[in-house]
Amino acid sequence: MKRYSDFASDWKFLGITPLEKIRVPFNFFLWKIEKEGYEPAIAVSATWDGKMTRTLDRKGTLPQGMVRVTGRDVEGIGKTTDFFIDEYEVANKQYKEFIDTGGFRKKAFWKNKFIKDGKELTWEEAMAEFVDSTGRPGPALWEAGAYPAGQEDYPVSGISWYEAAAYAEFVGKSLPTIYHWQQASGVDVDSTNRNFPALLDPLSNWGGNGPAPVGRHQGVTMFGAYDMAGNVREWCWNETPKGKLVTGGAWNDATYLFGSWSQASPFDRSAKNGFRCAFYLDFDKIAKPIFQPAKLTEVKDWRKEKLVSDSVFQVYKEQFTYDKTDLNARVEWRNDTSKDWIQERITFNAAYDKDRMIAYLFIPKNTSPPYQTVIYFPGSGSVYTRSSKDLDKYGEFESISFIVKNGRAVLYPVYKGTFERGDEAIIPIHCGANSHQYTEYLTKIVKDFRRCIDYLETRQDIDSKRLAYLGFSWGGLLGSIIPCVEERLKASILALGGMWCLGRPETQEINYVTRVKIPTLMLNGRFDMILVYETDVKPMFDLLGTPKEHKALKIYDTDHSLPGKELIKETLNWLDKYLGPVK
Repeated sequence: MKRYSDFASDWKFLGITPLEKIRVPFNFFLWKIEKEGYEPAIAVSATWDGKMTRTLDRKGTLPQGMVRVTGRDVEGIGKTTDFFIDEYEVANKQYKEFIDTGGFRKKAFWKNKFIKDGKELTWEEAMAEFVDSTGRPGPALWEAGAYPAGQEDYPVSGISWYEAAAYAEFVGKSLPTIYHWQQASGVDVDSTNRNFPALLDPLSNWGGNGPAPVGRHQGVTMFGAYDMAGNVREWCWNETPKGKLVTGGAWNDATYLFGSWSQASPFDRSAKNGFRCAFYLDFDKIAKPIFQPAKLTEVKDWRKEKLVSDSVFQVYKEQFTYDKTDLNARVEWRNDTSKDWIQERITFNAAYDKDRMIAYLFIPKNTSPPYQTVIYFPGSGSVYTRSSKDLDKYGEFESISFIVKNGRAVLYPVYKGTFERGDEAIIPIHCGANSHQYTEYLTKIVKDFRRCIDYLETRQDIDSKRLAYLGFSWGGLLGSIIPCVEERLKASILALGGMWCLGRPETQEINYVTRVKIPTLMLNGRFDMILVYETDVKPMFDLLGTPKEHKALKIYDTDHSLPGKELIKETLNWLDKYLGPVK
């Protein structure tokens, strides 16, 4: 064994199984299991319950380049049985073999009907879609039938679901179902693994400039597979309401997409799309629902829900008020080394528990005070990250840094439950839960937001009459509540916002959304399976109490992500319109 993430260290020999009365630390570890005459197995497992079981394969029987995954019983679906999955994502050089041996000319490998926008295409029509940048057969990013020079070991990307499925047929394998893929990753399979992504993410390709060669990053999952988090997102077998399922997240996605389902048209050839293959043992014993269309969680039609009265709502609103005691604010440090902004780390008293708030203020260098200011509420990645150190290099700030570069200040608070103010108990409920614990937590983070405005009002270099809310994902979910109860905001931008309404009545967005009156811009993905357009996004937009002429909903052909240029364009236009152009 060796500590997970400490790959350079030596292995610690423990003995011969079954291991008994072995004292080990309480943590995740990397394990290696060897037996003469068998292929060695690499595993990741926590020591919480003292149990780990793996099956070894005899030499010569393990499919090349694959690892064995233990089957499981998927609740409400059925059993998967043991199977093999590719250790790495399929690389360019492997896909080139498929093309060079006539894979794009042999119909035998293309066994699925070509359905595009509800219409079935002929073989010839479909194959005309699957060409590279020069019109030759091959992935969209290739040229003249070849991958870019020096990228033979990069994951093949820019391919549709059909191209991935045809390759799997060519090598005698299958695209994994989402249930097989999740079992191999270890995510959402066992509650003891809930915190594993926090260890995996720093060792995976998130936030890079593009895909990395397969296996370059050391992030290995429970059964010894690499690059399941980040790098390129991976096609799965299952059908979805709008296409096919894709998961794992790509290098430029939010880290929590590792454990989330997304969907895309099976003809989608995004640069983010890659895949790996599975090989099933005892295929006939796998429960048939495993291969059927992925079931989405049933949700209410919130447009038909009865709203609470104004008098009851006033009680709900009062839970977010507090006595405005002294802030005792301090600028802990100030950094002006960036060419675009000055960064300040500020602390001040929270509105509860004698706690201390932390916030980072980014002040533009290319405009003069008083500065219009955007207050940011981040996505769920911040609840898994334990330090706000180097926040200016944190992926979410980098994605909104254009606001500062264009002359407005950005305040990035460290809310209760995030970064160094994190709490393991908060992680499973931070997006909503039907419990008093969540109600108490929601009141604290909303008070944190309001307390930030209290602080901004004390600064002469801030124009406290021109403040805007920008919520991303988790922050987008709160876009019904914060802009409703905080009357000092002049505009709201929800990047991947919507309604889940998972909590008690006093926390449900439905009782707030109709009372939001400020100009609101929503930016969402058509194929998002976290915040589904029909059930979570459009109902919120329709119910917003903002006058029709002052609200807008922009939909893109993405999943739980947004095109970067569109985010910049729409955000700046909205701020110019409702806060006024910067001086």
